[in-house]
Amino acid sequence: MKHKTGKEFHVVIEKDSAGYYVASVPALPGCHTQARSLDKLTERIREAIELYLEVSREESEPTEFVGVQRVVVGR
Repeated sequence: MKHKTGKEFHVVIEKDSAGYYVASVPALPGCHTQARSLDKLTERIREAIELYLEVSREESEPTEFVGVQRVVVGR
């Protein structure tokens, strides 16, 4: 049986002050969503990525993910 291999994207997940989980995709500028649970967030970000790719019609590979770094400013 053949398996279709999909594209993989790194997703940054944060929790905002209202308790929502917020997800964004660094390789796809403007691709983000939010949800009350991580399960729902995963479902929604997958849908957001699919819609982003459909609308942009770009078949190019995403930029290479290097990492996420925490930067503290001020005291």
